[in-house]
Amino acid sequence: MSPLTITARDAATGPVLEITGDLDHHTAPQLRQAVDALTLTGSRLLVLDLGGLDFCDSSGITALLAARNIAAERGADIALAAVPANPARILRIVGLDQVFTIHPDADAATVARGGTTSRQADSVP
Repeated sequence: MSPLTITARDAATGPVLEITGDLDHHTAPQLRQAVDALTLTGSRLLVLDLGGLDFCDSSGITALLAARNIAAERGADIALAAVPANPARILRIVGLDQVFTIHPDADAATVARGGTTSRQADSVP
């Protein structure tokens, strides 16, 4: 079991949360708290960089959806970046790859700001 670490940094488009470790039943509330503490507005993009994610269970998926809901309530957009293979597979199976914009890395997410939050960004022509 890897402890969850959430590191926040600012990009020109908005906050980037780098998430490392295990996102599970015990640690999911940490992600919700971190997102809730952010200043998000309609002109901002929240990027969740999952490149360091070791494990994600259904509670972790729920926390990602909660983060999306918080961003939406505040009028902001959200994108996922560097999603590891297993979580990406789960997102595809349950159809959440159609809910989240998914980028290969956080830099691509912040550069591709013009996209929407309802499709996989790297599949756009």
